[in-house]
Amino acid sequence: MISPDPTAYDMAEHARRYARVSRLMPDVEWGAHFDLVKGIEELKRQRNALILAHNYQRPEIFHGVADIQGDSLALARAAAESDADVIVMCGVHFMAETAKLLAPDKTVLLPAPDAGCSLAESITAADVRALRAAHPGAPVVCYVNTSAAVKAECDSCCTSANAIEIIENLGAPEVIFVPDEFLASHVAANTSVRIIPWRGRCEVHERFTGAEIKEYRSAADVFVLAHPECPPDVQRAADFVGSTSGMIAALERHRPERAMLITECSMADNVSGAFPDTEFTRPCNLCPHMQRITLPKIHDSLMRMSPQIEIADDVAAAARRSVQRMLDLGGQRRS
Repeated sequence: MISPDPTAYDMAEHARRYARVSRLMPDVEWGAHFDLVKGIEELKRQRNALILAHNYQRPEIFHGVADIQGDSLALARAAAESDADVIVMCGVHFMAETAKLLAPDKTVLLPAPDAGCSLAESITAADVRALRAAHPGAPVVCYVNTSAAVKAECDSCCTSANAIEIIENLGAPEVIFVPDEFLASHVAANTSVRIIPWRGRCEVHERFTGAEIKEYRSAADVFVLAHPECPPDVQRAADFVGSTSGMIAALERHRPERAMLITECSMADNVSGAFPDTEFTRPCNLCPHMQRITLPKIHDSLMRMSPQIEIADDVAAAARRSVQRMLDLGGQRRS
């Protein structure tokens, strides 16, 4: 029997956390989450668990139960560095796999096993082998938004923040880059290395258009930040193009009066608390996979200690080398 914890979750702590989301939801809605949040906090303590939440998660998860928030690689690193026995990944499947790669001795839970990713699903290990055969000698760099099986076939991983650095540090005249074709075009425009792209796209980011941005600009003076998974016309229309962590850094530098984040719209909700003087315009495209993670599923996952992420030893070893190669090539910035 576990003795009562003097820091156990209570109404005062619930109220303190509400301050982070008071601009996003009424207190009645936040109050409705109390029992689940309290139960999750108690299970975390019992299981010695750490909850990681991606920037695209729902506010009640991101601010309510997450111990660490950030991008996919930052979360995987947090998993590896933690002394927790259990990692709960509030993100999508490839993120949970990456956490398992960097923390192989920990139990990694993904509360919604159907939380996938259109990018990760756009390419297979067999596709990578076919690309190698078609372009002999060209190294393969894969975006972190890929399965462990695909990572195992590649020479190095990269993030949206360090893709250019990784590719240039390979020292090759041409590089196969998978799977995001829009990120590939962004890289190609900023390096002399010839990029051989794949045709994958993010189902969220590909829906944005340059015309949409121009329409917003005509209504108000707004600082536009776009993710490089967006189409080229969106990137050209933006004031800043970069990763999720890059967007946050740009907001800190510029402190705009109005900002529009061209990415999954939960991110604007989650970062708005850190920029109270900035008015965020939200062209809202939600990731259906990220939305599959809910408080009830997190609670159930911790109760049952399932679903757990498992990766075959041979695949894990090769995929881990791909991730390590990225770190060795100097890609220390986050995606």
